[in-house]
Amino acid sequence: MKKMSVIMVGLLLISILAVGCSKDKKVAEVKKSPFGLMPDGRAVSLFTLTNGDLVVKITNYGGTIVSIEMPDRHGKVDDIVVGYDNLKSFIRNSPYFGAIVGRYANRIANGKFWLDSVEYKLAINDKPNTLHGGKVGFDKVLWDAQEFKKDGIVGVQLNYISKDGEEGYPGNLSVKVIYSLNADNELKINYEATTDKKTVINLSNHTYFNLLDGGKSSILDHELMIDANSITPIDSLLIPTGKIKSVKGTAMDFTSYKKIGKEIEKKTEQLEFGKGYDHNFVISQPWGILRPIAKVRESKTGRVLELSSTEPGLQFYSGNFLDGSIIGKNKTKYNFRNAFVLEPQHFPDSPNQLGFPSVVLEPGRRYQSTSVYSFRVESRN
Repeated sequence: MKKMSVIMVGLLLISILAVGCSKDKKVAEVKKSPFGLMPDGRAVSLFTLTNGDLVVKITNYGGTIVSIEMPDRHGKVDDIVVGYDNLKSFIRNSPYFGAIVGRYANRIANGKFWLDSVEYKLAINDKPNTLHGGKVGFDKVLWDAQEFKKDGIVGVQLNYISKDGEEGYPGNLSVKVIYSLNADNELKINYEATTDKKTVINLSNHTYFNLLDGGKSSILDHELMIDANSITPIDSLLIPTGKIKSVKGTAMDFTSYKKIGKEIEKKTEQLEFGKGYDHNFVISQPWGILRPIAKVRESKTGRVLELSSTEPGLQFYSGNFLDGSIIGKNKTKYNFRNAFVLEPQHFPDSPNQLGFPSVVLEPGRRYQSTSVYSFRVESRN
């Protein structure tokens, strides 16, 4: 009888420990739900990725990151992504909130370029230039989507075929984008593409962040660090001049942590052209391999965003064109500089700039790019 009691106590302790461990164990899940209808009646889906710490919502309309919910140092959970919570608003008026941008992210001067002695004229949507792929870029199309779960990683695979001549670009381009969330609070984006005709390609993600409160207030007190010793300076139309300019001693120097607002009002030509920061930073480390390129931290919440990428450049945009006219989630008015964007990319206007890394994709070759957004919370300094 005594022996039986000892056994029963032992089993009870094992059961208690198992319950405790199960509570601490992160559970990764992915869920698909309806998100509305396209104007032509096609169904749009919302994919919710969870890993026990983060909740990431992605829709296959534009491959858009709708929200990222994360705790602060006190355990308070906020959505740190600026945008909308409904499909109609994304379709009606979205400045690329959370979307995949392409076929060519950023600007192409005068909406044209030459390739193998052929001039290609693109759709003009940012007079006189082409911006983020044209009038109907990848941010405005419905991607085929399939959710997945494997080895503790959850995600969604998106596929789209951009037909030859779409928005003026040559070649039938087959594109695959995979969003995946792991147990280390890393949101990875893998981009792949192939073409049947020589073309140009530059893909990125255009999520607007505010680590403090999701866009209710300014991002100027956020601290930013970019691993870039130089930028590609722009002209008054936000097109690179073709030069590479050192950031040392200028307001563009983010080689160590600096508040975004510290020098944003300096009377310099570059800041006047961009109405703030809207520039491509040349990453110092060699491109083509995944390496850290930027970090942002917010002192009140302790939230930190760390960005790694294989791309040679990073477009930093300080929300200069937000003007309070957009009403987003929870009836939030998105005012001037209430969000920032970090877009890993090839350089703007590269098809017209021979000195920039090539963006040409040939048949038989595969375009590949990876970016990782890592989220963590740090204790007080």
